[in-house]
Amino acid sequence: MNGIFVRQEYIEQIEKYLKQDFIVVLTGQRRIGKSCTLKMLRERKAGEADTNIIYIDKEKSEFDNIKNYVDLNGYIEQNRRKDKTNYILIDEIQDIAEFERSVRNYRTEPDCKIVITGSNAKMLSSELSTLIGGRYREIRVQSLSYREFLQFHNLQDSDEALGLYIQFGGLPGLAKIGLDDEDDARGYQQDIYNTVLLKDVILRNKIRNASFLENLVRFLADNIGKIISANSIAKYMKSQGESVTSSTVIEYIRLLSDAFIVHRVNRYDIHGKRLFETNDKFYFEDHGIRNALCGGTREGDVEKVIENIVYQQLVRLGYDVSVGQLQAGEIDFVCSKNSARKRFYVQVSYIIADEQTREREFGNLRAIRDNYPKYVISMTPLVSRNDENGITHLHLRRFLTADDL
Repeated sequence: MNGIFVRQEYIEQIEKYLKQDFIVVLTGQRRIGKSCTLKMLRERKAGEADTNIIYIDKEKSEFDNIKNYVDLNGYIEQNRRKDKTNYILIDEIQDIAEFERSVRNYRTEPDCKIVITGSNAKMLSSELSTLIGGRYREIRVQSLSYREFLQFHNLQDSDEALGLYIQFGGLPGLAKIGLDDEDDARGYQQDIYNTVLLKDVILRNKIRNASFLENLVRFLADNIGKIISANSIAKYMKSQGESVTSSTVIEYIRLLSDAFIVHRVNRYDIHGKRLFETNDKFYFEDHGIRNALCGGTREGDVEKVIENIVYQQLVRLGYDVSVGQLQAGEIDFVCSKNSARKRFYVQVSYIIADEQTREREFGNLRAIRDNYPKYVISMTPLVSRNDENGITHLHLRRFLTADDL
């Protein structure tokens, strides 16, 4: 489908922060929708009589001459109109050396509003926080939600549509490729992955051991939803003939996280009320890319993929997410918001078809001795939203189409 879709929630967030005179920073994995969101904002503002648009896309060759903040200042001044509100919109700003000096300079100009995008979490946050403190707001752009997936592919909510979402994920560009030919879709996802890995990890960080990096990503793809440590990864790699240290594993995982390819989720000691520093879970920004890396069908690992989908949706809803740890077992997610005033627990399962599975998912939640809400999310047939002795059992489709829990 070739239509252009406005991701309205992001546009509304941008507008809100601009009215409050914040710099707006859109972050997220490359090809996840930041550029399109910026273009939507440009088109919307271009229709206003009192605005002037200064738009820079660092992925286009026409802007190759803007290499540092001096070049950036010169371009802005050349195109600035002091009798209008200037919207300075810069895509992939991390490719401009010392960009933060320009941002700081124009932030205080009453005729300027600034929106920038970037694909490196650490660089953007560290540079901006150092120079402009709390005068910016970060909006994380994620892959398509299930509801957006339905809109982009002109589908109605159904078990079949959910199956396609589980299979193909939420890269916006798939709307042009289509879902009819899986080989075409997988080829596109692999191309995006290769671009992100090359530009935002290997080249940016001058990685020498690229083969280990690729093996590490595939290991994480095979083990999403599992608690793993740097030591266990190093031991596995050694068994495969790849000798690396735990510190190298930690550093490479950090680089992958900075590029938004994977997300690390810490463990939370529910009884002790503290975060553990080692042994984390990892999830992919786009589970479609994860599926492309693993190959094959989803029949053998669908529960892992569902857990990845639930994690991303919880983040999309604005929750801080950790992995719960009990002495007797594990809780998939501990979710909190508003400085933990709102908290709940989530277990994720594919289908609860027997008493053993039911006891594993519901039993761990019953073992938590507090009054916070508890949920089990699954694809169990005939379940929509049931209450079972204080634990809410939700169907995955119901969860993904709700505004909140």
